[in-house]
Amino acid sequence: MTQLFRLTMAQLNPTVGDIAGNAAQARTAWLAGKDAGADLVVLPEMFLVGYQTQDLIMKPAFVADAMAHLTELAKDCADGPALSIGGPAMEGDRLYNAYFTLRDGQIVARARKHFLPNFNVFDEVRLFKSADIAGPFALPDGPRIGHPICEDAWYPDVCEAMVESGAEILVVPNGSPYFRDKFNIRMQTMLNRVIENDVPLVYLNMVGGQDDQLFDGGSFVLNRGGKLAVQLPVMDAAITHVDFERTDDGWVAKEGEKASLPDTLEQDYRVMVEALRDYMRKTGFKKVLLGLSGGIDSAIVAAIAVDALGADNVRCVMLPSEYTSQGSLDDAAAAANALGCTYDTINIAGPRAAVTEALAPLFAGLAPDLTEENIQSRIRGLLLMAQSNKFGEMLLTTGNKSEVAVGYATIYGDMAGGYNPIKDMYKTRVFAACRWRNANHRDWMCGPAGTVIPEAIIDKPPSAELRPDQKDEDSLPPYDVLDGILAMLVDQEASVADCVAAGYARETVKRVEHLIYISEYKRFQSAPGPRLSARAFWLDRRYPIVNRWRDDS
Repeated sequence: MTQLFRLTMAQLNPTVGDIAGNAAQARTAWLAGKDAGADLVVLPEMFLVGYQTQDLIMKPAFVADAMAHLTELAKDCADGPALSIGGPAMEGDRLYNAYFTLRDGQIVARARKHFLPNFNVFDEVRLFKSADIAGPFALPDGPRIGHPICEDAWYPDVCEAMVESGAEILVVPNGSPYFRDKFNIRMQTMLNRVIENDVPLVYLNMVGGQDDQLFDGGSFVLNRGGKLAVQLPVMDAAITHVDFERTDDGWVAKEGEKASLPDTLEQDYRVMVEALRDYMRKTGFKKVLLGLSGGIDSAIVAAIAVDALGADNVRCVMLPSEYTSQGSLDDAAAAANALGCTYDTINIAGPRAAVTEALAPLFAGLAPDLTEENIQSRIRGLLLMAQSNKFGEMLLTTGNKSEVAVGYATIYGDMAGGYNPIKDMYKTRVFAACRWRNANHRDWMCGPAGTVIPEAIIDKPPSAELRPDQKDEDSLPPYDVLDGILAMLVDQEASVADCVAAGYARETVKRVEHLIYISEYKRFQSAPGPRLSARAFWLDRRYPIVNRWRDDS
C-alpha cells in the first residue's frame, strides 16, 4: 500500500506584536489543512509574534503572552493535523528562537535555533541564546522531520546532524527579508543542503512588511537531487498542500504549482508598494500626502502610493516659489491627474517673505546662499507637516538613495515625513522604475494602467528649483557617475583606490566620499523606507556620526 503524507505550507503575513491576530491566521491555515486532509500544517519562523521583533522580544510579559496564546492554539487545533509554528521559548533564564509542533492539544516537539544571524539587518545574538542541535520528530505513520530554523539551513552542520539522527524530510521555517536577487542565493543554498543530505527540503518563508523590511515569500519544495517540485509566488500570501509519497528511495514530493518569478526591477517596485501598504495598515494610517514638485522622485512616490493605497487615499500638494517653472507646475498637475488623486496648491511666497523679513536684521550685509534655499525647503516641510497633523495623513518623503547618500536634501525640510518609499533606490534606477511602471500594470496595483508618470518628467534634467536655472548637476556629478561611485563605496565597501581603478576620477571619488561621511547625521534622523539592496542605510550599514577617518588609498 502506498504511504502518503500531506503537508500544508502557509506562506502568510504576520504583524509584530499582534499575537492574537497571528494566532488567528494560524488557525485559519490549520483549518485549510484540516479540510484538505493534511497531516501537518507549517507556518514560518517566529510567526506567532511576528518578525523581526527587535528588543520587544526581551520583555518578559511579551514572551509570556506569546506562550499563553501558543497553549490556547494547541487546544484549539487538537482535533486535526499537527501544526508547526515559530515563536519565542523562555527556558529558565535562556530565551530561544523556537519552532513548536502542536498535536492533540499539546506541544509535542520543540526545535531551537542553533545559528543566530548577527549581520546586515539581523541582531539575534543580542536577543537569543544559541541552542544545541535538535533531532527530528515523527508523526504517527509519517516521516521523521527535521526543522532547521532559517539560518540553521545556511550552513551544513544542522541539516547534516538532523539527517544523521534520522530526519527524512527537512522543513525550514524562515523569516527571510528581501534584497535584490536574494532568491537565487536562497535557492542555491538550499540545493546544497539537499545534495549534501539526499533528502527532500521544504523552504517556507513569510510575506509582508515590517518597518524597513519586506518578507517576500517565494517558498519552495525541492526533491532529492535538487529537482524543484513546488514554487510559491513572491510577495503573495498563499496556502498550498504538498503530497509526499514514500518510495524505495525515501520520500518524494509530488509536483505541484510552480509560480513564475518577476524580474528584479518589477520585484523592487512591488517591494516599495507592498512595504508602504503594510506600513500603513500595520501602523493604523489610512491616507498619505506628499509634496509633488514636478520632479521624477515625487512622481514615482505618488505612483507607488496610489498603487499601494488607491487614489482616494493619496493627496499631492504643489508648493511653488518664484523659482518653480511653469513646466514643473504643468508636470505635477499632469502626474496627479494621470493617477487620479487629489491635487492641491499652496504658494510659499508669503511665508517665505515673512521668514526673510524676520531674519533680515540678523542677515543684513550677508550674501544669499544655501541658507535661503533651505528656508524654502523647510517652509514646505512645515506646511506639509501641518496638513499631516490637521488631516491625519502620513507625510511621505521623496529622497532617493543617491540624495540620501550624499546629503542632497534638507533636514527638517524635504526630509520631513513618516516614510520614504524610494529610500534605497538610486536615482538612475528611479528612472528605470518609472519607465517600467509606465509600460506595465499588474493586478496588485491599485492605480491605473498606462502612463502615470508623464514623459516630460522623465526626460527633463533633475532640479531642486531653489534658485534660478538650478540643476542637480551644478552640485553633484552626473547621476550615472555618482551612482556608480556610490554603489562601490556604499554597497560594496570599496576603497577610493578601487573606484579609481574602475575608471572614476580620484577628485570626484574623494568628494563623494566626503559627502557620504558628513551626511551621516542626516540619515540618522531620516524616515524609514523599504530595503531593496543588501546594503541599505540604517540596519545594513551602521556608521558613526562623528568620524574623522578618510580613505587616502
